[in-house]
Amino acid sequence: MRTSSTLLALLSAGSALAVPIMKRAKLDPAATAEAHQRDNTATRAFTAVPIKASNGLCWSVDPESGDFRSNLTPVTLVECNGSPNQKWDVITEGKHTNTPGKAIVVSSLTNACLNFDSRRPAGNQVLLFSCGGRADGGGEITDSQQFNFRGVAGAFPLSQGNGNNGVCITAKNGRLDQSSCNPATASGDQLFTIGEAGAAAPPPAAPPAPAPPANNNQDKPTSTPSSPAPATTLTINKLDEAGTAEAQKKDNGAVRAATAVPIKSADGKCLRATSGTGDFRNNLVPVEIVDCDGSATQQWDVITSGAHNNVPGTALIVNTVIGACLNLDERRRPGNQVLLFSCGGRADGGGEVTNSQLFKFDGKKAGIPLAPTNQANTCLFNNNGRLDQQDCNNSGSQLFTIG
Repeated sequence: MRTSSTLLALLSAGSALAVPIMKRAKLDPAATAEAHQRDNTATRAFTAVPIKASNGLCWSVDPESGDFRSNLTPVTLVECNGSPNQKWDVITEGKHTNTPGKAIVVSSLTNACLNFDSRRPAGNQVLLFSCGGRADGGGEITDSQQFNFRGVAGAFPLSQGNGNNGVCITAKNGRLDQSSCNPATASGDQLFTIGEAGAAAPPPAAPPAPAPPANNNQDKPTSTPSSPAPATTLTINKLDEAGTAEAQKKDNGAVRAATAVPIKSADGKCLRATSGTGDFRNNLVPVEIVDCDGSATQQWDVITSGAHNNVPGTALIVNTVIGACLNLDERRRPGNQVLLFSCGGRADGGGEVTNSQLFKFDGKKAGIPLAPTNQANTCLFNNNGRLDQQDCNNSGSQLFTIG
């Protein structure tokens, strides 16, 4: 009997070594609640969605796998089952993130943020931690939780700002870890998908787009494209973080008729703007018209009054993620005149109001034309998958629905 007991103990020990068992912590309810307070005012690009690794496994968190506050919890990769442990929010602006082109990734269950801390032992540097970086929940913003984010719903890398754009979150040994990378060429275990939609990874970085245009506050002759715009593949360019933050400031005091909603063409397709497809400040970003997928790239605000709109009966059309305004500049070449640009019309964000960004708006949201006020008898339309301008003709191709 003693021999059998000894053998059973040895077999149990061997099993424990082969399959590590995650430790369980006893949570302090009061301390946990204090450490992980939900930011109800934050702008969420995604809410309670799965995040998947390239092998199809889902991110998952066990609230009791960290410390007594539910900090330092690892993110494991398991079969997807739709449980609350596998739900995540992506926040682009709020108490713990305020930089355009950045986002924090938050467990919808625990409200803790994905955090990379290079000071910890190798293999244990990517964990969930109180948003803001203080264990007791008193932190504001920390670089260790800011991820480069372009609003895409397809496969893309999560690269860390405090890793000098050379560190990517990586699926490794059944959990999240980190590895050296070039985000522009990341592949395999360095790519993740938010939500159920899938898409190709962003293409490699390319030189910035041409210099921005000047303000558009004067009357100019109408220009109507005579032929369809050529179908093009957009290139993701490297953004200057400081320049982008200065150029694309959110007007928190603005009056919004709609917030983070899709804008659809008459055939049911959605307007989409992808961060990084313009210049180094996220100006000159083209607007595509594509199948709707609910991603953050397809979310828009409609502002009727604020720092960049003081004209009754008009509205700004602002991309929710980028923060730039829909802008018509007929001085640019045909087929490339309708782009996103810093609200106010100055490339550095110092502009106030420009009529190249003011669109006629009477409060109706269904079946309306998008008619800029700087060009008489001009309406936007779908020109071969790109938003463009032409003479108004009362056709269905020039009508859009907000929301």
